[in-house]
Amino acid sequence: MSATRIVGILLLILGVVRIIVGVVASRSLADNISTVFRGRLTQNTLWYIIGGIASAGLGLLLTLGVFGRKST
Repeated sequence: MSATRIVGILLLILGVVRIIVGVVASRSLADNISTVFRGRLTQNTLWYIIGGIASAGLGLLLTLGVFGRKST
C-alpha cells in the first residue's frame, strides 16, 4: 500500500470523526442558544463540520487515487 493511500485513509477517518464531533456539538446548549438568538451555529461547530467535510473529501480522493498518481 502506498504512502498516499495511507494518508488518504487517515484523512478520511479524521474527517468523519470531525463531522461527528461537529454534529454532536451542534446539539449542545451553547449552539441551541446561538441558533435561537442569532439563527446560526457557533463558529467552532461550523469549523468542525466544514473542516471534516474537506478532510474527508480529500482523504477519499487520495484513497481512490485521484491525486498523487505518478504520471508516466
